[in-house]
Amino acid sequence: MASEIKVEIIHKETIKPSSPTPHHLAKSKLSIFDQITPEIYVPLLLFYPSNNSDDEADHHSLFSERSRLLKTSLSEALSHFYVFAGEFEYNVSISCNDHGAGFIESQVYCPISKVLDKPDFGILKQLIPTATESKQAEAGHLLLVQVNLFECGGMTIGISISHKVADASTLSTFIKSWAAIALGSASTTDHVLLPTEFGVASTLFPPQDFFNSRQPTVEFVIENCVTKRFVLDAPKIAALKSKATSDTVPNPTRVEAVSALIWKSAMQASRSNLGYIKPSVWSQVVNMRTRSGLSSTENILGNFVWYFAATTVESELDIKSLVAKFRKGIEEYKEKYPNGVTGDDAFQFIKESGNLLLKDHVETYSCSSWCRFPFYEANFGWGKPSWVSIHGIKFKNTIMLMDMSDGVGIEVYLAFKEEDMALIESNEELLAYASLV
Repeated sequence: MASEIKVEIIHKETIKPSSPTPHHLAKSKLSIFDQITPEIYVPLLLFYPSNNSDDEADHHSLFSERSRLLKTSLSEALSHFYVFAGEFEYNVSISCNDHGAGFIESQVYCPISKVLDKPDFGILKQLIPTATESKQAEAGHLLLVQVNLFECGGMTIGISISHKVADASTLSTFIKSWAAIALGSASTTDHVLLPTEFGVASTLFPPQDFFNSRQPTVEFVIENCVTKRFVLDAPKIAALKSKATSDTVPNPTRVEAVSALIWKSAMQASRSNLGYIKPSVWSQVVNMRTRSGLSSTENILGNFVWYFAATTVESELDIKSLVAKFRKGIEEYKEKYPNGVTGDDAFQFIKESGNLLLKDHVETYSCSSWCRFPFYEANFGWGKPSWVSIHGIKFKNTIMLMDMSDGVGIEVYLAFKEEDMALIESNEELLAYASLV
């Protein structure tokens, strides 16, 4: 479908903060958690269907008006999130020099319904400003925004932000603040964090010289991967949670239940293709802002995530057993880090293990859940998005979970080797709960 739809870039510019960044904030040190984060761009797409007339002139007039509002409010937002307008100085700091954010306007020659009815990763890729695997030198900015106008008057806002300055929580906070500014909320200041929030992480978890090497600390594996999207609606989620319930875990979360289903399907595919059982690790990203035991970390900006791991070497496991392994992994995490992960913990872990989990003798699956982040609340003045997407992922054995618009259903983005994906997408147990879309 991507080849049938033309996306034309019609304008590019740089948006600077509305007020200069004060001299004493000219450098923002990276924390150790920023240092060990891979240098990639995090993508996000917000879709806003048209509620207006079919007149093309009206569409372009409205688009121009909305684009101006987005640029003005982005400029103001950048004065608070000044780090996003800076430049990355390799694994040490961000130069907060008001370099600005990239802003792109494009025309999409089809109605928005053509994309929403049957999303295609080829076309979605054209709606974001830069590729996920880009480096700052290629992208030109730490933050880029692409506003896409469809023939029907619908609009998509595509965002790419360097993972070095933002995880999902920080991105969510930024979008919430940017939308509040655009909406002209009287309580805008309730949503915009003070500049000092950027310095908290590096003060509590200072950077380590060990990670200043030009050799990336963490790298994702790209290996001819295929990306697919599955949807589990609210009734299927309820049924799956019921199946996952046991005496050990009487109240599984929807993320645990969905993760167990995906893990089981992935292990079955791996075993079938390899002809033998490979030890398996499920690595789950954990947002540490509420797990550190420190009130000062709740609003930390940047990267503040860690991982807990669930492992298995068994050949036959049911959903209940895998959910129990997740719970065990969480309990072991709490026991090992009762007050959250410290910078020293992170330093020792990376120094000792390196890319151990990426070695051939272990099949590692990396899962990140964006569920419960309020991306569907992003109202810039023309309503909330009808669909929020991450566009697609291409790193081997990566799983991304996102809320559906009702906040109950879950969308699952998977990236696996082609031969594994062929078995996963035909797995009967998986398809009993998830629809391939």
